[in-house]
Amino acid sequence: MVGIGSLDLGKRPGIVAVISEEPMESARAAKWLGADLLELRLDMLEFGSPDEMKRTIERIKSGTGLPCIATNRLQTDGGKWQGSEEARIELLKQALPLIDAVDIELAADKSHRDSLLQLTKTAGKTVIVSSHDFRSTPAVEDMRAILDRSFEAGADIAKLAVMPNSIQDALDLLQVTLDSGRPVCTIAMGDIGRHTRIAAPCYGSVLTYGSIGKPIAPGQIQIHQLKSALEMLF
Repeated sequence: MVGIGSLDLGKRPGIVAVISEEPMESARAAKWLGADLLELRLDMLEFGSPDEMKRTIERIKSGTGLPCIATNRLQTDGGKWQGSEEARIELLKQALPLIDAVDIELAADKSHRDSLLQLTKTAGKTVIVSSHDFRSTPAVEDMRAILDRSFEAGADIAKLAVMPNSIQDALDLLQVTLDSGRPVCTIAMGDIGRHTRIAAPCYGSVLTYGSIGKPIAPGQIQIHQLKSALEMLF
């Protein structure tokens, strides 16, 4: 079963805290609230230089002891990155020696994505390949195909976040999660899908994402609430 850093995701799902501002303070708060991992949103943290980024990651790791996922999110997948694709991927490569997993979009430029994934796997780090649909929930077969393409691209964990327009959409995502049989992270966003951030791990999602304060994605639940709910289930 897959893991990230020292965290074995075969034993229980991991609660990921999204770090998008005030990285040191947010990381400490996330640990106190009960997060298992930190996702460092490089597209939102706005480091002045790669060296500043590296120093901050080192302080976060030494100060919390939590495994870290780095992502530099594409705008089409809900990110804030303003630069070139080459620079976006290069920043992730520079972070690689300091982090435990990389999250890269299925929609990313294939040559840049493949280059990053090869380095990540050579370094023995975990690869998350992610897809986001902020408008709708694809049909069941289409969601299965997205997860399949993510694994074909090299994912250790395939992440799929969708926007449900009905309870049936949320149920369809949970069915896809249950049927996958491989390490996936699935999320139905927004108010309709809010419960899936707790329910999806029961069907096989190995990660669930929460907020420290203001939600970064629609329907995110705060870390301490996720922890309390999952402690009753796992």
